[in-house]
Amino acid sequence: MPGYRDMRALVRLLVVSCVLLASPAAFAAEGPSDAQEQVQRQQDQPLNNAPVWRDVRGGENPYQTTQVRGIETNVLIQSQGETWRQFRNGPITVYGGWLLVLILLAILAFYLLKGPIKLHGQPTGRKIQRFSAWDRTIHWTVAISWVILAISGLILLFGKYVVLPLFGYTLFSWLAILSKNLHNFVGPVFLIAAALMFFTYLGRNIPRAYDVTWLLKGGGMLTGKHVPSGFFNAGEKIVFWVGLFLFSIIVGASGLVLLFPNLDQGRVIMQYANIVHAVTAVLFIGMIFGHMYLGTVGLEGAYQNMRHDGLVDETWAKEHHEYWYNEVKGHPGAGGHMSAARATAMKEGWKL
Repeated sequence: MPGYRDMRALVRLLVVSCVLLASPAAFAAEGPSDAQEQVQRQQDQPLNNAPVWRDVRGGENPYQTTQVRGIETNVLIQSQGETWRQFRNGPITVYGGWLLVLILLAILAFYLLKGPIKLHGQPTGRKIQRFSAWDRTIHWTVAISWVILAISGLILLFGKYVVLPLFGYTLFSWLAILSKNLHNFVGPVFLIAAALMFFTYLGRNIPRAYDVTWLLKGGGMLTGKHVPSGFFNAGEKIVFWVGLFLFSIIVGASGLVLLFPNLDQGRVIMQYANIVHAVTAVLFIGMIFGHMYLGTVGLEGAYQNMRHDGLVDETWAKEHHEYWYNEVKGHPGAGGHMSAARATAMKEGWKL
């Protein structure tokens, strides 16, 4: 049977040879290789390297490498960046801008319809110490740094839509560079001052039961009726807790992430931080618009007692902060009893 075995071996060899010879043709029949696809694409669509750029966007490919070690240092194109850009220049800019405009228009309408809130009674000439020198100093440190941050931030967020069309590229470029540097260097000053102000004013901003009544009646701003309050009314306490406390923490934390990219937080985290920073800042600015209005032209006497010596007339104290007035006078009531410090302040205010 040797001849039969030899014949079987020869047949196997021929079959294997045919398979090997037919393999390239079979693979070629299935479709062109990646290289052939690329060559054909260059002929049909010159300079269209879509497969290459898809790999580049994916981040894991043989086309890019770097000797720099760090988070995302080998990422040439980050697709999430386009999503961030569209969201920042779309909903945040459009809706945020209109929100601020509507708030300003509402304040203007209220002023034109109701005018400033004035005293009902005549001033007595007797003064009460409302804010100490330190109270006023830390308040204006926070206020001035906040205004610088607000203006510079608005230029950075809305400048190319407002400033650029009005004043051109040269002035806008100068303002943008100035705003960026002011924002970066004044930011930490604001955070430190805001923390000091928080602890300075904390004891006078503890919520009380009568604050609910003040809120339900809107502080009497629409009706003109007197609504008693403590040292700070419920509206001021909302500004304190939501604005000075909550919003300052959010814009501060997100701002520090943006200010120190060398901490290896990566672009994704910085993009999220930028969105959170911008949204919170717009809400913060809108809130303080109302506070600034009432602290200047909206409430008679409010600016003077914070700006100058911290003294308020007895009538002003009684009409706007009756519970605090009763505390200073030593009258029993919701405001509690007169403290030694308040009595001293009263005597100093009256020059007794």
